[in-house]
Amino acid sequence: MSARAIHAAEDARRIAKRRLPWMVFDYIDGAAGRETGAARNRAALDAMTLRSRILKDVHHRSLSVDLFGASAERPFGIAPMGMCNLSAPGADLMLARLAARYKIPHGVSTVASTPLEQIIDVAQGHAWFQIYFSGDGAGTFKLIDRARDAGYQTLVLTADVPEVGRRPRELRHGFKMPFRMGPKQFIDFALHPHWSLNTLLNGKPEMANFQMEGYRFDRTESRARADWDTLKQMRDRWQGKLVVKGVLDVEDAVMLKQAGVDAIQVSSHGARQLESAPAPIKVLPAIRKAVGPDILLFFDSGLRSGEDVLKSLHAGADFTFFGRILQFAIAAGGEDGLNALWQVLSDELSIAMAQTGLTGLNDLESQT
Repeated sequence: MSARAIHAAEDARRIAKRRLPWMVFDYIDGAAGRETGAARNRAALDAMTLRSRILKDVHHRSLSVDLFGASAERPFGIAPMGMCNLSAPGADLMLARLAARYKIPHGVSTVASTPLEQIIDVAQGHAWFQIYFSGDGAGTFKLIDRARDAGYQTLVLTADVPEVGRRPRELRHGFKMPFRMGPKQFIDFALHPHWSLNTLLNGKPEMANFQMEGYRFDRTESRARADWDTLKQMRDRWQGKLVVKGVLDVEDAVMLKQAGVDAIQVSSHGARQLESAPAPIKVLPAIRKAVGPDILLFFDSGLRSGEDVLKSLHAGADFTFFGRILQFAIAAGGEDGLNALWQVLSDELSIAMAQTGLTGLNDLESQT
């Protein structure tokens, strides 16, 4: 029933808020500081408009795009999200099956709840590994080598978290990974028995990629040592595609292009790190102009609909990523909820294309 009640991303969020423990919902939903950055992201997207066109034959429309030499059936993929199994047991693999079905990238987080080898297998190769550089980097490069050995072809360096942002909603709940159970958390879980019993039966979510000798991940560990030499080491060591995520500055984007990365991901990390960061959609056109047309630009942060995707593509992105709303859909209706929301997003994009005179996404430049 919950899956059938999802007609927009906000429906999934509303149902998830009711079903998830407060601590888990606020971990997924929260943003840095007073959350004005998240509000600014949303306001900037809402303020954008699309050019409505009439009397164009748009009966046949394609949502597919080229991505690193292959065809993706949608111009949006799955952003890397940590601890997805908090939304429901098995969420990582639900996302992996979705990626396989639509041939779109599943961003596998460093702090995924499921081993990176299992995810890429279920995703039938449609998975990219996201990495943080933390501590002295020894563990980081072990993980990079492990991802290579598992068959990952694309590495995503998330570079916008030299220190983890303060998210007061998490702090008020005492959110930590792994969970530390106290009276407040016990009451929270007791008041959400469906989630708690389901989680208990399937085992508590853990950071699965750190069950390896010589590497213990600390979510709050400083990542401040990463610099341009770090990027060079990664570029030299990683023979596949290299994406740098978390870019909001034109000068940084130009330097990344010069450094030989294969794609740049314009993102504010969903406004979860720096509250005062600019709205990514506002800086996207300037970054596109500065780096030119011959490097891929990806985009995430604040996307909630298919129309948001089309706005981002018009603003200069080649591909986009959805994040937390996919977890809300899983929390609301399991894999059926995820599939229902994915269909909503696809329908929203297809309808917006028709109403703006587009039959394919390669037509964007000539029709804006």
